[in-house]
Amino acid sequence: QVELTEFGGGFVQSGGSLKLSCEASGRTLTGYFMGWFRQAPGKERECVAAISWSGRIPYIKESVKGRFNISSDNAKNTWYLQMNSLKVEDTAVYYCAADPAIKALVRGVGVNYWGQGTQVTVSS
Repeated sequence: QVELTEFGGGFVQSGGSLKLSCEASGRTLTGYFMGWFRQAPGKERECVAAISWSGRIPYIKESVKGRFNISSDNAKNTWYLQMNSLKVEDTAVYYCAADPAIKALVRGVGVNYWGQGTQVTVSS
């Protein structure tokens, strides 16, 4: 059984930075795609960024390009989301996820594994 645990959410002022971490336990996610999603109040959950096991980044949401960066450390079975120049509209619950298929992961449909979510609040 795989469990994903997020770390690093919190409260930050607009323009600030936060780094989220997602640690997978139970098995090594060799060959998987790992990603980050977010869900703001009243909105649908959306994929923010995804990274392959080899380190390729096949997807990053247009509105966060240049501000957010996804990375991974396979030895630690962990991936990260570095968020810079945060805006109020980035406020959401952030979830990490993992799936063998990039399409499923980016769409957020039928994804194998999800974290429990961590709140990110950006104040003006």
